[in-house]
Order: sequence, then C-alpha cells, then structure tokens
Amino acid sequence: MKTLLLMRHAKSDWEAAYTSDHERPLNDRGVRSARLVGGLLADRDEQPDLVISSTAVRARSTAELAAGAGNWAAEIVLERDLYGSGPEGVLEVAASAPDVDRLMLVGHQPTWSMVVGLLIGSRVDMKTANVASIELFIDSWSELPEATGTLNYLLNPRLFFGSEFDPKG
Repeated sequence: MKTLLLMRHAKSDWEAAYTSDHERPLNDRGVRSARLVGGLLADRDEQPDLVISSTAVRARSTAELAAGAGNWAAEIVLERDLYGSGPEGVLEVAASAPDVDRLMLVGHQPTWSMVVGLLIGSRVDMKTANVASIELFIDSWSELPEATGTLNYLLNPRLFFGSEFDPKG
C-alpha cells in the first residue's frame, strides 16, 4: 500500500507584480495556510517521504513553507510537467517516483480535483492549500495510472485558523 498526498497550492496574490502566471506568488493567507498544513501533517506523523511540486512559484513556495513549518525531512523535487498538465500527466509523474511510502504532489486546479476523482471514484473540490490523502492499493508507484484508492481525509487548513496549529493563532 502507498499513500498519495495531493496538495493544491495555497492562495496566490493576484495583486502582486509578476511577469507570467507561472511566477505568481502566494499572498499572506497562502503563506499562513501552507505553514499550517506543514505543522498539521507533522503533528499527525503524516508528513511525506518525498514531495514533487510544480515549478510555478505559488506551488513551489507552498511546498517549501509546509516542509519548513513541519520540519519535514522530505526532499522537494520540482517538476515542470505538473504545471498545466492534465490528470494523466500528473499520474505519469507520480508513477516515476522512487519507492517511498508517502508521496506528496503539489500543484493546481482543476487538475487536482480531477486526479482525486479518478483515484477514489468521487468528486472532491480541492480548495487552496487543501490536502487529499489517498490510500492506494499498490506496491509500486509505477502501478498508479491504473490504481484506485480510498480517501483517508481531506484537510482544509482554514478549519484550523485560530487553533494551536495556526502560525498566527
């Protein structure tokens, strides 16, 4: 069995100065949410063994902030194919992952909701900074494109604003 954590990038800053969509940064709420998720996953001992993130600034920053806040030991690998890719492309990227038990992918909508739907057979709306934890009935990531799984949880960091896990709380 493997666990796939799909994390949508945190809230981006549409008002910031950036040259392309790929370069759009996080806003303050996005930074807060990314850090909160990192701490929550660490507290549950569910931090990833490896993170593969889209190269977009908002996704990369989300991964880095979560990992830093949760003191994760996971390496963060940047993958251009997670930016603008459809569900099949995302599954191909994950299928090439090394043999780790818990893999996190950090990326974008609407693809993330579609990937979750493909894997669990049910619609899920991935809001900013949400994490879907999916238990997969596979022994190797190479089996992922044909796999099905079960949703363990859908983590929405906004539900924890003001809690002990909130960096601003």
